[in-house]
Amino acid sequence: MRIQRLPDQLISQIAAGEVVERPASALKELLENSLDAGSTDIQVSLLQGGIKQLRVVDNGVGVAKEDLELALTRHATSKIASLEDLESVASLGFRGEALASIASISRTQLMSRQAESKHAWRIISEGSEIYPIEPGALDAGTIIEVTDLYFNTPARRKFLKTEATEFGHCEKAFECVALSRPDVAFMLQHNGKALSRFAISSPGKRFSEVLGAEFAAESVEIDESAAGLRLWGMTAKPTFSRHSRDTQYVYVNGRFVRDKLIAHAIRQAYQDVLHHDRHPAFVLFIELDPNLVDVNVHPSKTEVRFRDGQAIHRFIFHSLHKALATPTGVSNAVTAGQAGRNPFDAPQSFMHYPTYQSQINLQANESNNFYQTLFGNTQNSTLSNLQVANGFNTYTHQPSVEAHSVETEYPLGFAVAQIHGIYVLAQNAQGMVVVDMHAAHERIMYERLKNALDTKSVAMQPLLLPISFNADKLEVATVQEALASNDASLQQLGFDIAVLSPTTLAVRAVPTMLQNADAVTLARDVLRDLREYGASRALTERRNELLGTMACHAAVRANRSLTIPEMNALLRDMEATERSGQCNHGRPTWFQVSMTDLDKMFMRGK
Repeated sequence: MRIQRLPDQLISQIAAGEVVERPASALKELLENSLDAGSTDIQVSLLQGGIKQLRVVDNGVGVAKEDLELALTRHATSKIASLEDLESVASLGFRGEALASIASISRTQLMSRQAESKHAWRIISEGSEIYPIEPGALDAGTIIEVTDLYFNTPARRKFLKTEATEFGHCEKAFECVALSRPDVAFMLQHNGKALSRFAISSPGKRFSEVLGAEFAAESVEIDESAAGLRLWGMTAKPTFSRHSRDTQYVYVNGRFVRDKLIAHAIRQAYQDVLHHDRHPAFVLFIELDPNLVDVNVHPSKTEVRFRDGQAIHRFIFHSLHKALATPTGVSNAVTAGQAGRNPFDAPQSFMHYPTYQSQINLQANESNNFYQTLFGNTQNSTLSNLQVANGFNTYTHQPSVEAHSVETEYPLGFAVAQIHGIYVLAQNAQGMVVVDMHAAHERIMYERLKNALDTKSVAMQPLLLPISFNADKLEVATVQEALASNDASLQQLGFDIAVLSPTTLAVRAVPTMLQNADAVTLARDVLRDLREYGASRALTERRNELLGTMACHAAVRANRSLTIPEMNALLRDMEATERSGQCNHGRPTWFQVSMTDLDKMFMRGK
């Protein structure tokens, strides 16, 4: 067959296949056009999930009469005029394909009025046929109605889902755009019923309105800048993780994107605080020079390409890593009092509690032998030196001052009891705190091991009597290979392991922090990682997994009876440790139960 030029209508319909996958795709394009027009109020009306009709009304600058027909023509746009413009796109739309593609597969009506015009003008198209421009009635702005989507391409219409499903996609697209512009008011109707209204507000309020108050309450704000880059928004704490990626929004210069490089950086930042089958929630905005990012990658405009991807990756990772690393003591001090009642209106039992703590015998031998062995010198973390020095005995005489001090310095409160040898029960200004002691101690040990390895200061504890054990051939070979190649990986991790025979190894030294762990089991696990991944990879790519395994061996086990001072020492170390809200497997280490929650349980005040 001879090569032939395709008709413009067919070209538009082919383009529509890339731009308009479903009603939600069309809605996204229409909303972005309204934003590019400088609108501050946008109203959306849908019929039958957007399949029957999409209607968008805005108060933007409008379209001139002589440009109405061009607005429905392919590759006609007011947003770029040259290659230089394309290389630094600042608007959401720029390809000049969206309206033409939508019009080619629907019955479309576009009516607009500019501020200086005496009245509005309207143009109507049905597929390939465009009717003459005629006067219309409109105060200002633009109205576009897209009716009977895919009416002239029935094969594609068959691929649409149910009305409820298509509306769900449209609502998601609407919320995605609304999240990006809290300075614009939005309204959504479906089948004549108003479903969402978002007034002009602050970013935080808009995030809460769209994603829910729980997201806002369980998220941390982030605003970091470096070398012309800015990352701001809100990212949820690991405890607010999701089963799916339905609460993940990333915007580059205001444009919603799905980018693998950005996704990888975020995933890396959450890797050791999030359970493996869970996904983080976030609304993040990346701002940079438009010349440093290419948005002309795909017709859907959701893919981008950065000029320096590695720099972007590092910036996002370190910014999020810093935000998520806030110690429990800092994060709780900021959020104190959000549990439903004023922390200074706490029960008098709490007001007197530090005084009660100060009367406990804090020199228990069990505390000195056990916790100091586990965590090293606890002189700065146990309550024994804190209570007298901080004047807790005068606390009840100055409640307004000391209550704030205690709440800020000790947000996890003070230990009351241990439950079934597993959980530590504590009391703080907000109510009750329940701590999983093994998970909490595991995170503390994990962070200390990471810091020690980073500074090449993993202290080694020689064993008075080396511990020998029967080893398989692979374990022996791993040690032999390390010794023969002068590989210092074992020494870097704080181990000294020797080969006694073809079937026997001896552990002669272990990391000081892990000296109470089962030396043989610990050595086997470390050797397995070194064997499976190689020394260099185990200490780089697999470093966190390896240290997590070591920390788990060192963490205090269930059914270990702790004294009150030991429990308090654990709480203090949690407050001073980064990411202490989760163990390195991503599971929570503690929960807060507010007095309001307790009152509800017992129906107090009813």
